[in-house]
Amino acid sequence: MAVTLKWRQHIEEWQRSVLSQAEYCVQQGINVRTFATRLCEYRKRPTLESVALVPVQMAPAEPASLAIPVAVSIVFTHVHGHRLEFSPSLPVAWVAELLRCLA
Repeated sequence: MAVTLKWRQHIEEWQRSVLSQAEYCVQQGINVRTFATRLCEYRKRPTLESVALVPVQMAPAEPASLAIPVAVSIVFTHVHGHRLEFSPSLPVAWVAELLRCLA
């Protein structure tokens, strides 16, 4: 199960506190075993070091009379093989927001 934003916030808040896991859970009304399970999942998730940017080189376009229209997609590939492929007509702001939420 993926660690949701809610659980990530709880885990990060607990890490900033001086409380034990049990104390934090009692204070927040959270089941201690559920918290421990989510913490384990959180610790197993890929870290930012596993994200890689791939360099792209652009070549000059052919003259308009010879060029064949090609739809170029935007593709993000994770080191574990996950791929996100977007249409070039997708607003850049939407892609940026998605990536911000996934970070």
